[in-house]
Amino acid sequence: MTNHWQELLLAFLVTLLAGLSTGIGSLVVYRKRELNTNFLAGSLGFSAGVMLYLSLIEILPESRVALAEIYGDRLGLIYTTLAFFAGMIILIAINRFVPSPDFFKSSLNHQHADPTLSSGELYRVGILTMLAIAIHNFPEGFANFIGTLHNPALGLRLSLAIAIHNIPEGISVAIPIYFATANRRKAVRISFLSGVSEPLGALLGFLLFRQFISEATFGVLFAMIAGIMTYISIDELLPIAEKYGDHKFVIRGILTGMAVIALSLVI
Repeated sequence: MTNHWQELLLAFLVTLLAGLSTGIGSLVVYRKRELNTNFLAGSLGFSAGVMLYLSLIEILPESRVALAEIYGDRLGLIYTTLAFFAGMIILIAINRFVPSPDFFKSSLNHQHADPTLSSGELYRVGILTMLAIAIHNFPEGFANFIGTLHNPALGLRLSLAIAIHNIPEGISVAIPIYFATANRRKAVRISFLSGVSEPLGALLGFLLFRQFISEATFGVLFAMIAGIMTYISIDELLPIAEKYGDHKFVIRGILTGMAVIALSLVI
């Protein structure tokens, strides 16, 4: 029983740290120099490379093996494939009802607010961005929690990728709040709140589905996690990185992320 609680605590802490990394991005309000968008683009590319490599090389094959042992090779492959695309469909549904925030709106290119917006409108932009990010982070938090619970080493690698891509999300919340209120501490606090949804998503997901968790469940969830992470990389990280940074920095980031994870798996 003690080991079980230790595993749960570790999974929660890993998810918590990944979620609260949004606060690191919010610290940009204490900087006076203009942000280096190529560095951010490279970082997003790195995160996407980590997620894609983990999803397609480690998580998805692990899901297929687990389900094949239970249902046989053919059915195992079918269930793995269905669960993989089901993870994508979940995020597509979320995006349909909760539009994805424009992470770099009025902040990364110029690091100043849109002069046509009033303080009240800027504050509203920041709050809505925070809420949108929080809702998007719910399934991400559950995925990180389950991944760590099943395989701590995998969970830590996944947490690193999530933490990196949460940093610009923190920036997107903090910048409009800061320019609306001229209050750095408030901008940082509200940015931190957007990251709290990740550990909340982990807890709620675990409480709702813990009675159904089995080897088959882990297999299905791992395939869904792979789908979720692949979709985040393709739909959010890479387009944003390409839009706000030089293409070569994005590619270098992707290759570096993949290489780091490949090396970690070999070691």
